[in-house]
Amino acid sequence: MTPSVMALSTSAPSKKIDGKAIAQAVREEVASEVAELKRIHGEAAGTPGLAVVQVGGRLDSATYVNMKEKVAGECGFLSLKTLLDEKTEEKELLSIVQGLNADPRVDGILVQLPLPDHINQKVILEAISVGKDVDGFHPQNVGNLARIGEELRQQRGAPFSYKVSNNNACTPLGCIELLERSGVEMSGADVVVLGRSNIVGLPLAMMLIHRNATLTLCHSRTKDIAEKCKRADIIIAAIGQPEFVKGDWIKEGAVVIDVGVNFKDDPKRKSGKRMCGDVDYKAAMANASLITPVPGGVGPMTIAMLMRNTVENAKLRLAE
Repeated sequence: MTPSVMALSTSAPSKKIDGKAIAQAVREEVASEVAELKRIHGEAAGTPGLAVVQVGGRLDSATYVNMKEKVAGECGFLSLKTLLDEKTEEKELLSIVQGLNADPRVDGILVQLPLPDHINQKVILEAISVGKDVDGFHPQNVGNLARIGEELRQQRGAPFSYKVSNNNACTPLGCIELLERSGVEMSGADVVVLGRSNIVGLPLAMMLIHRNATLTLCHSRTKDIAEKCKRADIIIAAIGQPEFVKGDWIKEGAVVIDVGVNFKDDPKRKSGKRMCGDVDYKAAMANASLITPVPGGVGPMTIAMLMRNTVENAKLRLAE
């Protein structure tokens, strides 16, 4: 089957899924919800709090942290940023995380990855309170996501909602949001996910199954990946290889979500490099009915869903 796509206008629709525009819509919705929380509960109690911790001075990490701080401010959050030296010991970082766990102003905690080699990433991520783990990396939150499927089946196909699954990994959740807001029907669709990482592929697979998709999860040991892709109604590429998915792998009318962020040599660019995804975008455009560009597709959604997770945590706090 080919996934049904909701018509957006009477003119020829664009094939590009505009992640920037959709992320902006999510952020505006979050800001509106925050304003309502403040109106009902007062400025102090109604303000969601997001704490971001960065260890070291990596330029890419600093860029991401600054972007998150900027968007949090636009959404009306209390934004707390902790910048630590590269040589910060694991014990000190744990103490900071525990302090944020106990801080009633904080609804979400994010420790920017990667961490320096001398710090055990697993130890730090598992130290974050399950209820404040807005990245969705804590094992208990991953387990909660797995269990939701049974709860939904018991409710006889009740629609997925943030209320039944809070603190899910932001990038997979962003992929789902792009599909839903683009009018793509996942129920009954044949979906191929390329990549099985704990951050994207595995949680995304569970989210798709919860929405009644028929899933094929491909990875480095998968045989005949191209043939599997050619049968897919929806392809989501998160394999970390530049332009791995070729245009002739995509059947006519398929929807393509490209999670990849790679760089290729390009002598025409001042930097000598250009960003590209895991899909050959220009070639894929010939067959795809909808496709995300790189940049401007999945990337902006990750931060938008981080804000969504944080405001949902604030709602839970205020409902207690």
